[in-house]
Amino acid sequence: MKSIILFRHGKSNWDAIYESDHDRPLAKRGVKAAIKMGHYLSNINQIPEKILSSTALRAKTTVELAKTYGNWNINICLNKNLYHSSTKMLLSIVHQQHPELDMICIVGHEPTFSSFISQSTNSKEIRFPTASMARIDFKTNQWKHINFGLGKLAWLVRPKELD
Repeated sequence: MKSIILFRHGKSNWDAIYESDHDRPLAKRGVKAAIKMGHYLSNINQIPEKILSSTALRAKTTVELAKTYGNWNINICLNKNLYHSSTKMLLSIVHQQHPELDMICIVGHEPTFSSFISQSTNSKEIRFPTASMARIDFKTNQWKHINFGLGKLAWLVRPKELD
């Protein structure tokens, strides 16, 4: 079985001074939620074997905080294609993963993530607020065999549900 954890970046600070959308930082609420989600994955013993993150500051900061506070002992691989990604691009990135990995975490953005969940699991569009996580399981031993409609949503957790 192969599993993908989608992790949307935390709430960003629209009032901060930044040069481009790519450089928008996290808000205080986003920092708290990222830390909470890092603890959550550790507490349920589902730390991924690899993290792929968008290069956007808010995504990188989210996963760095989660990794630090959740004590995840894995590297973060930045992927510029995750910023403004389509669901097809996301699927292409999944197909390129090393076959020995069984669980990966992808950190990125909406609306791509909710669309990916919906397309992967043949379900209606879901609400996927900032710092939410979802795990999709695929009954295959090869990343390249993952396709839309073949996944099962194992869980979806929003930060406010953990209060």
